[in-house]
Amino acid sequence: MRTDRTLSPRRLSSTCLALLAFSWLGVAGADEAQPLPRFNIDVRETSVSGLSSGGFMAVQFQIAHAAIVKGSGIVAAGPYYCAQDNVLIATTRCSCTLDPSHSMCDIGAGSTDVAELAAATRRFAHAGWIDDPHHIAGQRTLMIAGGKDRTVPAAVVAQLRDYLAAMGMPAQNMSLVTLADAGHGMPTATFGGSCDVTGEPYVNSCHFDAAGKLLAWIYGPLQPARSGARQGRFIRFNQRPYVGGGPFNWTSGLDSTGWIYVPDTCSRGEACRLHVALHGCRQGQSYSALAWGGAYGTTFVEHAGYDAWADTNHLVILFPQAVSTLFTNPNGCWDWWGYTGAHYADRQGVQIQAIRAMVDRLAGAAR
Repeated sequence: MRTDRTLSPRRLSSTCLALLAFSWLGVAGADEAQPLPRFNIDVRETSVSGLSSGGFMAVQFQIAHAAIVKGSGIVAAGPYYCAQDNVLIATTRCSCTLDPSHSMCDIGAGSTDVAELAAATRRFAHAGWIDDPHHIAGQRTLMIAGGKDRTVPAAVVAQLRDYLAAMGMPAQNMSLVTLADAGHGMPTATFGGSCDVTGEPYVNSCHFDAAGKLLAWIYGPLQPARSGARQGRFIRFNQRPYVGGGPFNWTSGLDSTGWIYVPDTCSRGEACRLHVALHGCRQGQSYSALAWGGAYGTTFVEHAGYDAWADTNHLVILFPQAVSTLFTNPNGCWDWWGYTGAHYADRQGVQIQAIRAMVDRLAGAAR
Protein backbone atom coordinates (compact mmCIF):
# COMPACT_ATOMS: atom_id res chain seq x y z
CA MET A 1 0.00 0.00 0.00
CA ARG A 2 2.56 2.52 -1.12
CA THR A 3 1.90 6.22 -1.03
CA ASP A 4 3.79 6.96 -4.22
CA ARG A 5 4.70 5.28 -7.49
CA THR A 6 7.08 6.17 -10.31
CA LEU A 7 5.34 6.26 -13.68
CA SER A 8 7.01 5.83 -17.04
CA PRO A 9 5.68 8.08 -19.87
CA ARG A 10 3.76 5.15 -21.36
CA ARG A 11 2.35 4.11 -18.00
CA LEU A 12 1.58 7.75 -17.16
CA SER A 13 -0.46 8.08 -20.34
CA SER A 14 -2.41 4.88 -19.74
CA THR A 15 -2.94 5.78 -16.09
CA CYS A 16 -4.30 9.22 -17.04
CA LEU A 17 -6.81 7.64 -19.41
CA ALA A 18 -7.79 5.00 -16.88
CA LEU A 19 -8.25 7.49 -14.06
CA LEU A 20 -10.32 9.75 -16.27
CA ALA A 21 -12.45 6.80 -17.30
CA PHE A 22 -13.04 5.66 -13.74
CA SER A 23 -13.66 9.24 -12.57
CA TRP A 24 -16.38 9.45 -15.21
CA LEU A 25 -17.83 6.11 -14.10
CA GLY A 26 -17.85 7.34 -10.50
CA VAL A 27 -19.74 10.48 -11.48
CA ALA A 28 -22.27 8.50 -13.47
CA GLY A 29 -22.60 5.99 -10.62
CA ALA A 30 -23.30 8.75 -8.12
CA ASP A 31 -26.47 9.63 -9.97
CA GLU A 32 -27.67 6.05 -9.49
CA ALA A 33 -26.58 5.72 -5.85
CA GLN A 34 -29.02 6.29 -3.01
CA PRO A 35 -28.95 9.23 -0.62
CA LEU A 36 -27.48 8.31 2.74
CA PRO A 37 -30.40 7.27 5.01
CA ARG A 38 -30.94 8.07 8.68
CA PHE A 39 -31.17 5.56 11.52
CA ASN A 40 -31.84 5.38 15.25
CA ILE A 41 -28.17 5.87 16.16
CA ASP A 42 -26.57 7.53 19.17
CA VAL A 43 -23.67 9.48 17.65
CA ARG A 44 -21.74 9.15 20.94
CA GLU A 45 -21.50 5.40 20.31
CA THR A 46 -19.55 5.91 17.07
CA SER A 47 -16.35 3.93 16.56
CA VAL A 48 -13.78 3.78 13.78
CA SER A 49 -11.23 1.38 12.34
CA GLY A 50 -8.92 1.18 9.37
CA LEU A 51 -6.04 -0.56 7.64
CA SER A 52 -2.79 1.19 6.68
CA SER A 53 -3.70 4.62 5.26
CA GLY A 54 -7.22 3.91 6.53
CA GLY A 55 -5.69 3.19 9.92
CA PHE A 56 -3.83 6.49 9.95
CA MET A 57 -7.07 8.25 8.94
CA ALA A 58 -8.99 6.37 11.62
CA VAL A 59 -6.55 7.69 14.23
CA GLN A 60 -6.94 11.21 12.81
CA PHE A 61 -10.72 10.96 13.06
CA GLN A 62 -10.47 9.46 16.55
CA ILE A 63 -8.42 12.43 17.77
CA ALA A 64 -10.08 15.21 15.77
CA HIS A 65 -13.57 14.14 16.88
CA ALA A 66 -12.62 12.57 20.21
CA ALA A 67 -15.86 13.73 21.85
CA ILE A 68 -18.00 11.32 19.83
CA VAL A 69 -15.60 8.41 19.22
CA LYS A 70 -16.06 5.52 21.65
CA GLY A 71 -13.02 3.64 20.40
CA SER A 72 -10.94 2.47 17.47
CA GLY A 73 -9.35 -0.55 15.85
CA ILE A 74 -6.09 0.26 14.08
CA VAL A 75 -4.43 -2.24 11.75
CA ALA A 76 -0.91 -1.48 10.51
CA ALA A 77 -0.83 2.25 11.27
CA GLY A 78 0.87 4.64 13.66
CA PRO A 79 0.36 7.74 15.79
CA TYR A 80 -1.70 10.82 15.09
CA TYR A 81 -0.06 13.42 12.81
CA CYS A 82 2.78 10.95 12.24
CA ALA A 83 3.91 12.47 8.93
CA GLN A 84 3.96 16.05 10.25
CA ASP A 85 3.01 17.42 6.80
CA ASN A 86 6.07 15.76 5.27
CA VAL A 87 5.79 12.96 2.71
CA LEU A 88 9.40 11.93 3.33
CA ILE A 89 8.66 11.36 7.02
CA ALA A 90 5.48 9.52 6.04
CA THR A 91 7.34 7.14 3.74
CA THR A 92 10.53 6.56 5.73
CA ARG A 93 9.74 7.00 9.44
CA CYS A 94 6.01 6.19 9.68
CA SER A 95 6.06 3.55 6.96
CA CYS A 96 8.55 1.95 4.58
CA THR A 97 6.94 2.96 1.29
CA LEU A 98 9.42 5.27 -0.43
CA ASP A 99 11.15 2.52 -2.41
CA PRO A 100 10.43 -1.18 -2.98
CA SER A 101 13.71 -2.31 -1.40
CA HIS A 102 12.98 -0.40 1.85
CA SER A 103 16.60 0.73 1.81
CA MET A 104 15.64 4.28 2.80
CA CYS A 105 13.45 3.13 5.68
CA ASP A 106 14.47 4.63 9.03
CA ILE A 107 12.07 3.01 11.48
CA GLY A 108 13.02 2.27 15.04
CA ALA A 109 11.66 2.57 18.55
CA GLY A 110 11.51 6.40 18.39
CA SER A 111 11.18 7.04 14.68
CA THR A 112 7.78 8.74 14.88
CA ASP A 113 8.80 11.22 17.63
CA VAL A 114 5.88 10.55 19.96
CA ALA A 115 6.71 13.49 22.25
CA GLU A 116 6.48 15.96 19.37
CA LEU A 117 3.26 14.39 18.10
CA ALA A 118 1.68 14.69 21.55
CA ALA A 119 2.81 18.32 21.74
CA ALA A 120 1.35 19.01 18.30
CA THR A 121 -1.95 17.44 19.38
CA ARG A 122 -2.16 19.84 22.31
CA ARG A 123 -1.33 22.80 20.04
CA PHE A 124 -4.10 21.81 17.66
CA ALA A 125 -6.55 21.55 20.55
CA HIS A 126 -5.50 24.97 21.84
CA ALA A 127 -6.12 26.39 18.36
CA GLY A 128 -9.60 24.83 18.32
CA TRP A 129 -8.83 22.52 15.40
CA ILE A 130 -9.59 19.27 17.23
CA ASP A 131 -11.71 18.20 20.19
CA ASP A 132 -10.36 18.52 23.70
CA PRO A 133 -7.86 15.64 24.12
CA HIS A 134 -9.23 14.81 27.58
CA HIS A 135 -11.85 12.70 25.74
CA ILE A 136 -9.09 10.29 24.64
CA ALA A 137 -8.90 8.90 28.18
CA GLY A 138 -12.39 7.45 27.80
CA GLN A 139 -11.75 5.71 24.48
CA ARG A 140 -10.67 2.12 23.86
CA THR A 141 -8.20 1.16 21.11
CA LEU A 142 -7.12 -2.21 19.74
CA MET A 143 -3.94 -2.12 17.63
CA ILE A 144 -2.97 -4.96 15.29
CA ALA A 145 0.52 -5.33 13.80
CA GLY A 146 2.00 -7.91 11.45
CA GLY A 147 5.28 -9.53 12.38
CA LYS A 148 6.14 -9.87 8.68
CA ASP A 149 4.78 -6.46 7.69
CA ARG A 150 7.60 -4.47 6.08
CA THR A 151 5.23 -1.76 4.81
CA VAL A 152 4.15 -0.48 8.22
CA PRO A 153 6.41 -2.40 10.61
CA ALA A 154 5.24 -3.44 14.05
CA ALA A 155 7.48 -0.79 15.65
CA VAL A 156 5.29 1.95 14.15
CA VAL A 157 2.11 0.41 15.57
CA ALA A 158 3.78 0.14 18.98
CA GLN A 159 4.45 3.87 18.86
CA LEU A 160 0.71 4.46 18.45
CA ARG A 161 0.32 2.79 21.83
CA ASP A 162 3.00 5.10 23.25
CA TYR A 163 1.23 8.12 21.77
CA LEU A 164 -2.16 7.19 23.22
CA ALA A 165 -0.58 6.65 26.61
CA ALA A 166 1.03 10.11 26.36
CA MET A 167 -2.41 11.54 25.61
CA GLY A 168 -3.95 9.99 28.72
CA MET A 169 -5.47 6.72 27.56
CA PRO A 170 -5.26 4.22 30.45
CA ALA A 171 -3.26 1.04 29.87
CA GLN A 172 -6.36 -1.10 30.42
CA ASN A 173 -8.09 0.66 27.52
CA MET A 174 -5.36 -0.30 25.03
CA SER A 175 -4.36 -3.61 23.52
CA LEU A 176 -1.58 -4.29 21.02
CA VAL A 177 -1.75 -7.61 19.17
CA THR A 178 1.17 -8.69 17.00
CA LEU A 179 0.45 -11.52 14.56
CA ALA A 180 3.87 -13.08 14.09
CA ASP A 181 3.22 -14.50 10.60
CA ALA A 182 1.11 -11.65 9.18
CA GLY A 183 2.13 -9.45 6.29
CA HIS A 184 0.54 -6.13 5.36
CA GLY A 185 -3.20 -6.64 5.07
CA MET A 186 -6.52 -6.94 6.87
CA PRO A 187 -6.47 -10.19 8.88
CA THR A 188 -9.58 -12.35 8.57
CA ALA A 189 -10.58 -15.76 9.84
CA THR A 190 -10.67 -17.51 6.45
CA PHE A 191 -10.94 -15.08 3.53
CA GLY A 192 -8.08 -13.83 1.38
CA GLY A 193 -4.53 -14.74 0.51
CA SER A 194 -1.86 -16.32 2.65
CA CYS A 195 -1.43 -14.51 5.96
CA ASP A 196 2.22 -13.66 5.34
CA VAL A 197 1.57 -12.07 1.93
CA THR A 198 1.76 -8.35 1.28
CA GLY A 199 -0.19 -7.75 -1.93
CA GLU A 200 -3.54 -6.89 -3.47
CA PRO A 201 -6.27 -7.00 -2.33
CA TYR A 202 -4.59 -6.72 1.11
CA VAL A 203 -7.12 -9.02 2.79
CA ASN A 204 -5.39 -12.05 4.32
CA SER A 205 -6.57 -15.32 5.81
CA CYS A 206 -4.82 -15.35 9.19
CA HIS A 207 -7.22 -17.40 11.34
CA PHE A 208 -7.75 -14.11 13.15
CA ASP A 209 -11.00 -12.17 12.77
CA ALA A 210 -9.69 -8.62 13.12
CA ALA A 211 -13.12 -7.03 12.57
CA GLY A 212 -14.69 -9.09 15.34
CA LYS A 213 -11.76 -8.60 17.72
CA LEU A 214 -11.70 -4.83 17.38
CA LEU A 215 -15.47 -4.43 17.64
CA ALA A 216 -15.51 -6.53 20.81
CA TRP A 217 -12.63 -4.52 22.27
CA ILE A 218 -14.46 -1.26 21.64
CA TYR A 219 -17.99 -2.26 22.65
CA GLY A 220 -17.46 -5.14 25.06
CA PRO A 221 -18.79 -8.70 24.69
CA LEU A 222 -20.77 -9.20 21.48
CA GLN A 223 -23.33 -11.68 20.31
CA PRO A 224 -21.76 -14.38 18.08
CA ALA A 225 -21.25 -13.36 14.48
CA ARG A 226 -23.80 -14.41 11.88
CA SER A 227 -22.97 -17.83 10.46
CA GLY A 228 -25.35 -18.02 7.51
CA ALA A 229 -26.77 -15.72 4.86
CA ARG A 230 -26.67 -11.97 5.37
CA GLN A 231 -29.60 -10.58 7.31
CA GLY A 232 -29.03 -7.02 6.14
CA ARG A 233 -27.89 -5.39 2.92
CA PHE A 234 -25.14 -3.33 1.40
CA ILE A 235 -26.26 0.05 0.07
CA ARG A 236 -24.20 2.18 -2.30
CA PHE A 237 -24.71 5.84 -1.44
CA ASN A 238 -23.83 9.19 -2.96
CA GLN A 239 -20.75 10.72 -1.30
CA ARG A 240 -20.95 13.95 -3.31
CA PRO A 241 -23.01 15.95 -0.79
CA TYR A 242 -20.32 15.45 1.84
CA VAL A 243 -17.34 16.69 -0.19
CA GLY A 244 -16.44 20.32 0.40
CA GLY A 245 -15.97 22.43 -2.71
CA GLY A 246 -18.81 20.86 -4.67
CA PRO A 247 -19.28 17.63 -6.64
CA PHE A 248 -16.25 18.15 -8.90
CA ASN A 249 -13.66 18.65 -6.17
CA TRP A 250 -11.26 16.03 -7.54
CA THR A 251 -8.51 17.19 -5.16
CA SER A 252 -10.44 15.87 -2.16
CA GLY A 253 -9.32 12.30 -2.77
CA LEU A 254 -12.91 11.14 -2.17
CA ASP A 255 -14.83 8.91 -4.54
CA SER A 256 -18.30 9.89 -5.68
CA THR A 257 -19.96 6.94 -3.94
CA GLY A 258 -19.47 4.94 -0.76
CA TRP A 259 -21.08 1.95 0.96
CA ILE A 260 -22.97 1.16 4.14
CA TYR A 261 -24.04 -2.17 5.57
CA VAL A 262 -27.43 -2.04 7.30
CA PRO A 263 -28.81 -4.94 9.37
CA ASP A 264 -32.55 -5.50 9.12
CA THR A 265 -32.94 -4.57 12.79
CA CYS A 266 -31.49 -1.11 12.10
CA SER A 267 -33.68 -0.69 9.01
CA ARG A 268 -36.72 -1.32 11.23
CA GLY A 269 -35.80 1.58 13.49
CA GLU A 270 -34.29 -0.29 16.43
CA ALA A 271 -31.51 1.46 18.36
CA CYS A 272 -28.16 0.81 16.65
CA ARG A 273 -24.55 1.89 16.84
CA LEU A 274 -22.29 3.14 14.05
CA HIS A 275 -18.85 1.90 13.07
CA VAL A 276 -16.74 3.57 10.36
CA ALA A 277 -14.43 1.16 8.49
CA LEU A 278 -11.71 2.70 6.31
CA HIS A 279 -9.97 0.74 3.56
CA GLY A 280 -6.27 1.06 2.82
CA CYS A 281 -4.41 2.15 -0.29
CA ARG A 282 -5.28 0.22 -3.47
CA GLN A 283 -8.43 -1.08 -1.74
CA GLY A 284 -11.04 1.50 -2.71
CA GLN A 285 -13.79 0.43 -5.07
CA SER A 286 -12.47 2.40 -8.05
CA TYR A 287 -8.86 1.40 -7.64
CA SER A 288 -9.80 -2.27 -7.40
CA ALA A 289 -11.89 -2.03 -10.55
CA LEU A 290 -8.90 -0.50 -12.34
CA ALA A 291 -6.53 -3.16 -11.01
CA TRP A 292 -8.45 -6.35 -11.63
CA GLY A 293 -11.39 -5.54 -13.86
CA GLY A 294 -14.40 -5.92 -11.56
CA ALA A 295 -17.43 -3.69 -11.90
CA TYR A 296 -16.80 -2.35 -8.39
CA GLY A 297 -13.85 -3.26 -6.19
CA THR A 298 -15.78 -4.13 -3.05
CA THR A 299 -13.51 -6.86 -1.71
CA PHE A 300 -12.70 -4.92 1.48
CA VAL A 301 -16.31 -3.85 1.93
CA GLU A 302 -17.75 -7.34 1.54
CA HIS A 303 -15.01 -9.55 2.94
CA ALA A 304 -13.19 -7.70 5.74
CA GLY A 305 -15.65 -9.35 8.12
CA TYR A 306 -17.64 -6.45 9.58
CA ASP A 307 -21.08 -7.38 8.24
CA ALA A 308 -21.26 -10.74 10.06
CA TRP A 309 -20.90 -8.95 13.41
CA ALA A 310 -23.17 -6.09 12.37
CA ASP A 311 -26.14 -8.41 11.80
CA THR A 312 -26.15 -9.79 15.33
CA ASN A 313 -25.06 -6.70 17.24
CA HIS A 314 -27.17 -3.80 15.94
CA LEU A 315 -24.29 -2.13 14.09
CA VAL A 316 -24.47 0.00 10.96
CA ILE A 317 -21.12 -0.09 9.14
CA LEU A 318 -20.06 2.94 7.09
CA PHE A 319 -17.47 2.31 4.37
CA PRO A 320 -16.40 5.71 2.94
CA GLN A 321 -14.38 5.47 -0.26
CA ALA A 322 -11.18 7.25 -1.24
CA VAL A 323 -10.13 7.47 -4.88
CA SER A 324 -6.93 7.84 -6.88
CA THR A 325 -5.85 11.34 -7.80
CA LEU A 326 -3.17 11.69 -10.44
CA PHE A 327 0.32 12.72 -9.23
CA THR A 328 -0.73 13.47 -5.63
CA ASN A 329 -2.36 10.14 -4.69
CA PRO A 330 -2.27 7.53 -7.46
CA ASN A 331 -2.91 4.61 -5.08
CA GLY A 332 -6.17 5.92 -3.67
CA CYS A 333 -4.89 6.34 -0.09
CA TRP A 334 -6.57 8.30 2.65
CA ASP A 335 -4.73 11.54 3.35
CA TRP A 336 -2.40 11.17 6.29
CA TRP A 337 0.50 13.26 4.95
CA GLY A 338 -1.11 16.37 3.45
CA TYR A 339 -2.05 15.90 -0.20
CA THR A 340 -5.43 17.59 0.40
CA GLY A 341 -4.07 20.58 2.33
CA ALA A 342 -2.49 21.68 5.58
CA HIS A 343 -5.49 20.76 7.77
CA TYR A 344 -5.73 17.12 6.62
CA ALA A 345 -5.37 15.83 10.22
CA ASP A 346 -7.91 18.10 11.95
CA ARG A 347 -11.60 18.95 11.77
CA GLN A 348 -11.03 21.35 8.86
CA GLY A 349 -9.62 18.61 6.64
CA VAL A 350 -11.84 17.82 3.67
CA GLN A 351 -11.82 14.06 4.30
CA ILE A 352 -12.39 14.31 8.05
CA GLN A 353 -15.17 16.83 7.46
CA ALA A 354 -16.79 14.49 4.94
CA ILE A 355 -16.68 11.46 7.22
CA ARG A 356 -18.10 13.46 10.12
CA ALA A 357 -20.91 14.74 7.90
CA MET A 358 -21.73 11.17 6.87
CA VAL A 359 -21.77 10.12 10.54
CA ASP A 360 -24.11 12.97 11.42
CA ARG A 361 -26.43 12.17 8.55
CA LEU A 362 -26.67 8.49 9.51
CA ALA A 363 -27.33 9.44 13.14
CA GLY A 364 -29.79 12.16 12.26
CA ALA A 365 -27.68 14.58 14.31
CA ALA A 366 -28.00 18.32 13.91
CA ARG A 367 -24.78 20.37 13.91
